[in-house]
Amino acid sequence: MSDIEIGRAKRARRVYAFDDIAIVPSRRTRDPQDVSVSWTIDAYTFDIPVLAAPMDSVVSPSTAIAIGKLGGLGVLDLEGVWTRYDDPEPVLAEIRSLPAATATKRMQEIYSEPVKPELVTARLAEIRAAGVPVAGALSPQRTQELYKTVVDAGVDLFVIRGTTVSAEHVSKTVEPLNLKKFIYELDVPVIVGGAATYTAALHLMRTGAAGVLVGFGGGAASTTRASLGIHAPMATAVADVAGARRDYMDESGGRYVHVIADGGLGTSGDIVKAISVGADAVMLGSTLARATDAPGGGWHWGAEAHHPELPRGNRVEVGSLAPLAEILYGPSTAADGRVNLIGALRRSMATTGYSDLKEFQRVEVVVAPYHAG
Repeated sequence: MSDIEIGRAKRARRVYAFDDIAIVPSRRTRDPQDVSVSWTIDAYTFDIPVLAAPMDSVVSPSTAIAIGKLGGLGVLDLEGVWTRYDDPEPVLAEIRSLPAATATKRMQEIYSEPVKPELVTARLAEIRAAGVPVAGALSPQRTQELYKTVVDAGVDLFVIRGTTVSAEHVSKTVEPLNLKKFIYELDVPVIVGGAATYTAALHLMRTGAAGVLVGFGGGAASTTRASLGIHAPMATAVADVAGARRDYMDESGGRYVHVIADGGLGTSGDIVKAISVGADAVMLGSTLARATDAPGGGWHWGAEAHHPELPRGNRVEVGSLAPLAEILYGPSTAADGRVNLIGALRRSMATTGYSDLKEFQRVEVVVAPYHAG
């Protein structure tokens, strides 16, 4: 791929977002009901390739249970209001009602309440009691402090999620998390990210991670591009990390690490394209925050929105469209790709003649920048 000259002292590679690519139909089509959208990670098989992002506006214990029963995986933020407050409902109501001018400051105060280990245990136990897979997420900074509580409480999948996570964090003041040692000693599969480059993902795969989250700064509530100047156009990022997965399989003698797109997934078309360029599954935030039964009540925010020193996210109003079951499975009454996400995925796979997700990763795509007008 040829570089583009930005100026005499700097060249850059041309990269692509999901809006820049399109999927090409093939000579064969299928019945959508004959298409499988299930995926397996470690010992767990899910009916749909959807993880609900560990954000307070998306996943509560009750929505984690609901998503599990619908065939996906709800990941609870173990540093959110659910593990800081015995009764988080009044806190969520306050966050929803905050004036825009004071929202960030007040959210910083709300999230300064300490995480309580006994609430971590209680929330995970609530999900486990419902008989669905249990997943919880911590930031890299809090993992060493709280992981034993999480593992003792019983999780099936452990997620280490940050704006960006590397296998080689350097610090002169604190001892960084040794991911390779940590994952080796853990008895549960670990999903880690975000990463957005081939090299960063390959290093994370070498730590023993079961899955790598791809992306940072691409979510609806994120201002990472404006505040840090960092952004990862997702079509290229996912394809690069899928390339790292292929090369790591050769290097490791066949060990397969799952690639999970995390960001820039506002519509069903984005989800379809993420899988077409190599994702095994997707982690959804704002897309599921639009559910009428999501804890955000039509609002959406992530951990970046209340960072105590440098907030790089906003609380945004996404509205409430339909119950979670309809967001995932329909029926839809609009043609904008925000409801019946799984139906759209099935239809796209059927239209291009592919029978399962692994096959669909081989579908032909073209560069076709789209400009809505």
